Amino acid sequence: METPTTTITNEVLNDLIAINNDRIAGYEKAIKEIKNADPVIKELFMTMINDSREYRNTLGVEVQAAGGTMETGTTAAGKLYRTWMDIKSAFSGTDVKSILSSCVTGEEAAQRAYKSALEHKEIPANIRLILVEEKAALKASLDRIKAYYNDVKDYGEPV
Repeated sequence: METPTTTITNEVLNDLIAINNDRIAGYEKAIKEIKNADPVIKELFMTMINDSREYRNTLGVEVQAAGGTMETGTTAAGKLYRTWMDIKSAFSGTDVKSILSSCVTGEEAAQRAYKSALEHKEIPANIRLILVEEKAALKASLDRIKAYYNDVKDYGEPV
């Protein structure tokens, strides 16, 4: 039988799993949309996809260990943030600058989601450590995306 703490923890973790699912879908969409992008940016997006798969799976193990069911969807019906879904539909143009801008917005939403999750006092210490580590890694991704954004000319070509 789940305790209220376990239920809250599983809900919070499943929200973060959904955010990571959204992040995967968002970067997959970005890779498809960018036609002439620097291969380094595409490689960065692939790295972020792989990172989110790892984060999602790590969180899923914790949900399942507590007797819960791991979220398989995205935040379309969402509880915390829906920004990644907005990003996926926001690619009206395929220039690198606008795509990177959307990615910055999504990464900032992921930061807010992890911050919100960490505010829950019910989260056990071992899971809190996982969330702190994932949040830090996501912050590094945000910083990298911002750096690429700042290095791209307005018409979408790398400087």
